[in-house]
Amino acid sequence: MGDKLLDSSQIINGLAVILSFFVGYRYALSYSPKREESEACAKIDNETAAGSMGQATTAAAADRNFAGYSENFKMVLVVRNDLKMGKGKIAAQCGHAAVGAYQQAVKKTPRLLRSWENCGCAKIAVRVESEPEMMAIKRAAEKQLLNTCLIRDAGRTQIAANSKTVLAIGPANATDIDLVTGHLKLL
Repeated sequence: MGDKLLDSSQIINGLAVILSFFVGYRYALSYSPKREESEACAKIDNETAAGSMGQATTAAAADRNFAGYSENFKMVLVVRNDLKMGKGKIAAQCGHAAVGAYQQAVKKTPRLLRSWENCGCAKIAVRVESEPEMMAIKRAAEKQLLNTCLIRDAGRTQIAANSKTVLAIGPANATDIDLVTGHLKLL
């Protein structure tokens, strides 16, 4: 036994460890939550494509990202362009709106929120040119039963106190949000 580098029991144990690793790895791939989330997003893509004309099929194919998730859930941040806020101010106000919408979604629509998180947490910033236009979009979103969060500035820096700066809509299904904000231009 001193001449051998490995005896037969060590070889068998090593093979058993390697085999169990590959079996476990294969099991993990077939039942991982990431795969279920990806399949859920893909299922939504297929339903959208089946329910709409050829444009929806093209949009569903374009919505795929590098991780295999579909971008079928999103949050839209509607920013008032007439206030002439600086880039940093816009970023801060959008951050407030996104966090506020997230906190409301945790309470109101947790399953939808989880789907949005699993599909990449897409956030889109668009612009409007006036407060009345923003409020019309808010009313339309609420009519569609979408989650909304309107941010009013405290007035400590660039703009007047109580100015309505950003409206967050969602997270929700992208097609539902597009019914309300699809006509708006990107920021």
